[in-house]
Amino acid sequence: MQEATTLGVEFARALAEKDSARIRDVLHPAIDFRGLTPGRTWEASDRDAVIALLFDQWFEETDEIKTLERLESDTFADCQRVGYRFSVSNPDGDFLVEQQAYISDRDGQIGWMRVVCSGYRPTASPE
Repeated sequence: MQEATTLGVEFARALAEKDSARIRDVLHPAIDFRGLTPGRTWEASDRDAVIALLFDQWFEETDEIKTLERLESDTFADCQRVGYRFSVSNPDGDFLVEQQAYISDRDGQIGWMRVVCSGYRPTASPE
């Protein structure tokens, strides 16, 4: 099934490619961002802080996003919802990471975003 291109879909695809320039283009300079990961909450109020959070905290340099496994998007009330799942490898092994995001636009960019993340879930069973 082909997904329509929305701000959320564009964000997910850019994140899968770790393309900070494309993410910068889709985020409003004064974004209201909040995220929830298994161990903590995150907040940012500008796109540079969001990009730093994404690539210095959530997906570090050693994390290779191998594939975008799943991508779904729709409209929910007055915002967009996007869900995406990545296959990720790093020195600790192979993982799946899934996120759900709710997004509102501002001037054609993401101006408000709430993300919940599954964390890194191992794809191989422990021995």
